[in-house]
Formats: sequence, structure tokens, C-alpha cells
Amino acid sequence: MKRVVIGILGTKMDSETDFRRWDAWRPTVSLFQHEDLLWDRLELLAEGNFSKLSECVLGDVRQISPETVARLHEVDFGKDPWDLETVYGALHDWARGYPFDPENEEYFIHITTGTHIAQISLFLLNEAGTIPGKLIQTSPPMVKRNRQPPVAGYSVIDLDLSKYDKLSTRFQKEQAEVTDFLKSGIATRNAGFNRLIDRIEQVALASKAPMLLTGPTGAGKSQLARRIFDLRKQRGGLRGNFVEVNCATLTGDTAASALFGHIRGSFTGAQKDRPGLLREADGGLLFLDEIGELGTDEQAMLLRALEDKTFLPVGADKPVTSDFQLIAGTNRELREAVAAGRFREDLMSRIDLWTFALPPLSGRREDLAPNLDYELERYRKNNGHKITFNKEAREAFLKFAEAPDSLWAGNFRDLNAAVTRMATLAPRGRIRTEEVEEEISRLRQSWHRPGKNAVVESVDLDGILGAGKAAELDPFDRVQLSYVAAVCRRSGTLSEAGREVFAVSRTKRAVTNDADRLKKYLVKFGLTFDAIT
Repeated sequence: MKRVVIGILGTKMDSETDFRRWDAWRPTVSLFQHEDLLWDRLELLAEGNFSKLSECVLGDVRQISPETVARLHEVDFGKDPWDLETVYGALHDWARGYPFDPENEEYFIHITTGTHIAQISLFLLNEAGTIPGKLIQTSPPMVKRNRQPPVAGYSVIDLDLSKYDKLSTRFQKEQAEVTDFLKSGIATRNAGFNRLIDRIEQVALASKAPMLLTGPTGAGKSQLARRIFDLRKQRGGLRGNFVEVNCATLTGDTAASALFGHIRGSFTGAQKDRPGLLREADGGLLFLDEIGELGTDEQAMLLRALEDKTFLPVGADKPVTSDFQLIAGTNRELREAVAAGRFREDLMSRIDLWTFALPPLSGRREDLAPNLDYELERYRKNNGHKITFNKEAREAFLKFAEAPDSLWAGNFRDLNAAVTRMATLAPRGRIRTEEVEEEISRLRQSWHRPGKNAVVESVDLDGILGAGKAAELDPFDRVQLSYVAAVCRRSGTLSEAGREVFAVSRTKRAVTNDADRLKKYLVKFGLTFDAIT
């Protein structure tokens, strides 16, 4: 392949033109003074008002390396060579018009000459693939200790990071540490949940836009919001505090005061100014849990604060400012609240840019074992002494916890409460089967609802099949298909959903193949797993 070097004329470093130039180090010319560097072509970019210097450099290159074709390209960097937009635009236009032939030619971009803005522009164009090739950097001669003649240096930089194993390993390790941080160090196994955390990590580090965390009560929304804040704080994205409030506790006239503050004398009992939670979150993160419980007036004020960074405290006639990131949480279907007029559609649009649905604990049964270890460690930190299971007790508890009929209606709150009770009752810090059996009985009783044998999940089939097809189903098929669709939606894969749907019958089969069984069931209704999820 032919070797081509692309560079910018150094108006200062390449500037010698009289006979003394051969004693000076000139970066562009030095590229052709290395015996191990053979070039087929030089593409020299220069502004038109440096034509004399350009011709001198090209002439010297041809003298040193007669086999090299040296060509001049005139570019216009405008009046200000330090203006990034102008310089980048000029180099971009040149690159778009150049007939690159990467199959037959190997390209090197010389980034020693030119202003820092020009060098940055070349780097960006190379990274974007607009100018393909490797970067080459030259350096002035270094005097050797053994009194040999000084030799100029050069180094080649390939920006293809996939070729740098150590760098790649380091980046992968850092990314794993971030996702592990968001999961509180829990080695979760659920594929769908792990993908969710990966995406949240991307958004948390790259965007300041509002985020909406949905999911049932106890699914971990509050803890995840706190971990997102800690991650942003570590990476330098936030300077303020983490402020959390459950909107269900904000009722009546005190709601606006708590969120937006008030001035003294604005209402009976307002004996002094109150800054409000939005101002406390200035420069930080505000987590509004159960945002669907906010009144419509507070929703309107919150929308203005998100869009304009300003709001009026109660009783004030001058707006105040607060620049915060919002994470909202809800266990309700906010779109239904919008349709019913209980939640503002414009606020919904504002907070719905990044929505992440946290699955219930019952949808992550493979994560029960690592979460059990996490709860034991959390108990140790909070109470100062270590608690463990004996082997039989741990097996018995996990067998119950991972069974399909274990509802975990309170999600992680149920698991935390169970571990706390068993740890408190464990003699000499060792949980036995006696404590496990007592706790299983207590949990089952707490999940019982009078008049119901079980908590049955369901989804609206009209949205999946269409109202016409859904109306043609027998009531039995509607209940069954609705439950199966709910399992699919909270499962990461077809196989995972199949294991739960056929949890009992699969134990009686020599070959389970849950995914194929579920796929055939869905086909009867003209559905696929992807269409449902």
C-alpha cells in the first residue's frame, strides 16, 4: 500500500527559508529525514498568504525524498486561526473533497504543526473517520550521551482503542464498577434488570434531563435515585445536595410551601421565611417519589421550575431560581392519571424523556440469593454484629423465596423485614430452620388478602390484540392470556417467562423447553414475546 502523510504548514516551526534552515529542526521536513519512514505522497495544507514558505518546504521535501510526490492544498482559516468553528469547518470541507482510497493507501495525519485549534480539529476529524488513518507526532532532536549526532524523533498514534488490550480492559472494568455501584454491589443475575441498569448508567452520566422511575412500592426506586446522585457527585456532575420527598405526604396548603418555600407572613403560621425543597436541591438532585400524588397547582409550578429554573415562593412577588436535576418516582400509571385529568399532560411530557420501569422482586427471583446476602450485610452494618444462616436454613428460605407462589407483595421491603426479624431472633447470630419456618408462615399470612387466593397480575389486552380481537376471547382465555402477558413484560427473555408460567409442570417433564412451549401458546393468539414486551 502507498503511504500518504497529511499535514499543516507550520508557519513558525517550518519558517526558516535561508541557508540556515538545514541546521534547524523543521517538523514537516523532518518527516522525510528518517531512514525507516518512506512516503509516497505528502499532502501539505497551508493558507494562501504563506505561499513562499510553502514552496520552500515542498522543495526541500522533494530534494530529500525525490520519490515522494509533494502537493500543496490551499485552505482558508479565516481572520482568526484560533476560532474552532472556522478552522474545523475549513479542514472538514477539505477532507470531504479529498479522494481517500483506504483500500490502496495508508494515511498518517501529522499533528505537530499548526495551532492547537488546528491540531484539535485534525484529531476530531480523525476520530470521526472523516480523515482516516493514524496520527503521527514528530519531536526535535535529542543529544545523545555517547556524542553521536542528535536524532529527531517521531511516534505513531492509532486511535483504534480496540487494539489496546490494556485500555479496553480498563474501560470495561470502569464500566463494570459503575453498574456495580448502581446495584449497591449486588451481583444481580436477572438479564433484564442488568440491561436496565446499564442504560440508566449511560443516561445518568450523559444527561441532566429529568428521569422517571416507575415500579411497585418497595422495588428500590428511592435507593436507586440515591445511588444515581452519588454517581453524579463522584463524576463531578453535581455540586449540590440530594433532597428526597414523598409527595403523598404533601397535602393541602402546606404542599406548595414545602416544595417552593414561602415568605414570612404569607399565611397564618408563616412566622419566618422558608426556602423550600427546590431551593435546597439547587445544584443537586431532587427526588420526588410518588409524583402522581402532587396537586395540579403544584404540578404547574413544578413544570415552570423545570423549564425556566424559576418559581414563586408562596406569598412572594419576585421569582427565585434553582437549577436542579429531577428524578421522579411513581407506582401508579401516570398516563391513566393524565387521561383522567389528575396529572398534567405537559408535565408528563417533560418528565417522560427517560423512563425506567423497575421490575418487582417476584420478577427477579434469580436475584433473591445475592439480595439476601446484601440484606445480611446491611443488618451487620446497622447493628454491629454479623448474622449468618446455617446451610439447611438458607436452602429452605431460598426454596420458599424463589418459588412461583411466593408473592413478595412488598418487594424488597418484605425481604428486608424478613431478614431483620430472622436476624433478631437468631440465637448466637445463627439463623436456623426454626426461624426460617416461622418467617415463612408470617410472610404468607401478610400476603393473604381476604376474598383472594392470590394476587394476580394482568395487562390490558386491548392494547396488545386490539379491541376487536380482545372482545372475541372467552373470559377464561382473557384471564389466562392477560396473566401470561404480564409475566412476559416483566421478564428479560422468553425462556425466563416460560420458566415462571410453567413453573410446576416443567418439573414433571424430562425435557422442559419452556421457551418453545410459551412461544406456541402465544402463536395461538397471533402474538410474539417481542410484540408483548
